[in-house]
Amino acid sequence: MARMRAVDAAVLVLEKEGISCAFGVPGAAINPLYSALKARGTVRHVLARHVEAASHMAEGYTRAKAGNIGLCIGTSGPAGTDMITGLYSASADSIPILCITGQAPRARLNKEDFQAVDIAAIAAPVTKWAVTVMEPYLVPMTLQKAFHLMRSGRPGPVLVDLPVDVQLAEIEFDIDAYEPLAVHKPAMTRAQAEKALSMLNEAERPLIVAGGGVINADASDLLIEFAEITGVPVVPTLMGWGAIPDDHRLMAGMCGLQTSHRYGNATMLASDFVLGVGNRWANRHTGSVDKYTAGRKFIHIDIEPTQIGRVFAPDLGVTSDAGAALKMLLDVATEWKTAGKLRDWSGWAKECQGRKKTMKRKTHFEQVPLKPQRVYEEMNKAFGRDTTYVTTIGLSQIAGAQFLHVYKPRNWINCGQAGPLGWTLPAALGVRAADPDRDIVALSGDYDFQFMIEELAVGAQHKLPYIHVVVNNAYLGLIRQAQRGFAMDFEVSLSFENINRSGDLEAGYGVDHVAVAEAMGCKAVRVRKPEEFAAAFKQARQLMKEHQVPVVLEFILERVTNISMGVEIDNVVEFEELAESNEDAPTAIMLLD
Repeated sequence: MARMRAVDAAVLVLEKEGISCAFGVPGAAINPLYSALKARGTVRHVLARHVEAASHMAEGYTRAKAGNIGLCIGTSGPAGTDMITGLYSASADSIPILCITGQAPRARLNKEDFQAVDIAAIAAPVTKWAVTVMEPYLVPMTLQKAFHLMRSGRPGPVLVDLPVDVQLAEIEFDIDAYEPLAVHKPAMTRAQAEKALSMLNEAERPLIVAGGGVINADASDLLIEFAEITGVPVVPTLMGWGAIPDDHRLMAGMCGLQTSHRYGNATMLASDFVLGVGNRWANRHTGSVDKYTAGRKFIHIDIEPTQIGRVFAPDLGVTSDAGAALKMLLDVATEWKTAGKLRDWSGWAKECQGRKKTMKRKTHFEQVPLKPQRVYEEMNKAFGRDTTYVTTIGLSQIAGAQFLHVYKPRNWINCGQAGPLGWTLPAALGVRAADPDRDIVALSGDYDFQFMIEELAVGAQHKLPYIHVVVNNAYLGLIRQAQRGFAMDFEVSLSFENINRSGDLEAGYGVDHVAVAEAMGCKAVRVRKPEEFAAAFKQARQLMKEHQVPVVLEFILERVTNISMGVEIDNVVEFEELAESNEDAPTAIMLLD
């Protein structure tokens, strides 16, 4: 046993639990913890410009690699409230991050002291656990429980709030006697797997819907093996995109109202059976439940028992970690395949492949200002199979999901349920901090980019290089498109005459992102014409490699482009021309604007 401050014990626990990087902003009430971090020198610290951004950096860090847990740190009061959006985003997508906040001394709680707020109560609805530690010896034990909770069952975030006098108090602690708690994850039984496969065998046109739980469980290889043994096509959700390569013969496309493929929706509507693994039947995947479920049976496998039946009651529900379930299903399916007990779905799979080849949206446009579809077409040419895309919400993300290609798990890093604007930039920095080698391309509309544009300075200061594609139409594009239902275009334009704009920025496009990026210590390239694409992508790579800073690649778009979406999976409006190879589609669909 050794005598030490509670915060010194805390840092030893963080090390033992595998923490090697933190994102945060120091302040008076958390300075004791920072002094312990400095004394040990074992945890890299990335100084954010905004505490919300630190929480999103922690999210990106966790999402980048299996087993990662991002850590964000802030002082008392507004630092904790700033983290709430990151906690919400992490909670919604089952992402474990640890937020540690400073707090006023225990004697000053509930006395309206400076920057004293009950952050544990505020954070409780968006965490697995939120606690203010009132006894010094409980600091290491609280962290032990926090890591256990974050990793067990449905993963999620935890907030630990430390009063400054608790941090400074001395305790007896022996790190050599400390061990992380065993993680608990429910697992499918053989009997459950046999029941599921029996139901599958009764189907003529089955699908596997693979959700983010497959990615979280690091079970993509098992998913692919199971799909190949059975021959059943796979529809990944947006959070599960990359669990099966886009060009795999059994990848049937994404389904949904926005981030979907035409062939994915058509295949879902043609199916009669769905095996959902690690998914939550999100409304932008399903549309109305009646339309989505009509004429088909469902099995739902999820790690969280109360997730099963939350949206609709499946024909069979199984509580299991996605990886454990897929392993058991694969074992039984392999035995049944050898014994000739599995049905042959090769004809159905070929039918799905046919839709995938013919039901495409057009991307090749020559207009200036640029149409966004062309930008994604060129991104597919410029970026390789190993590229990791990071994005949040908006027409940029929706079009990205419709037109980009993803081939590996964790190569589409997207906050799914919460979708906070500004998330992309700090999350990309977190991904880079987690992996110094991978190709990272962030994708933002101009408004998402402006929300936390100050974090570019973090990338420059800490040498966190990546390419940030900004598609600029000087609009809140998704909200503008939604306002069509109200016959208005109100307070969604970002256009103004910038008296300081550089010469190659179109008049009326407002913020000069190139100038801002360069002022932050980064590099930037603006693209206005189709013939500039190839040189711009090449230049961005060279600048990133040479200077080791984020490089902004801005594309000047036409002001108004409506992206395909609808209110039901059988009623997605195709605003633009469809690809010529699409034999069953009309040559054009009238623009509604």
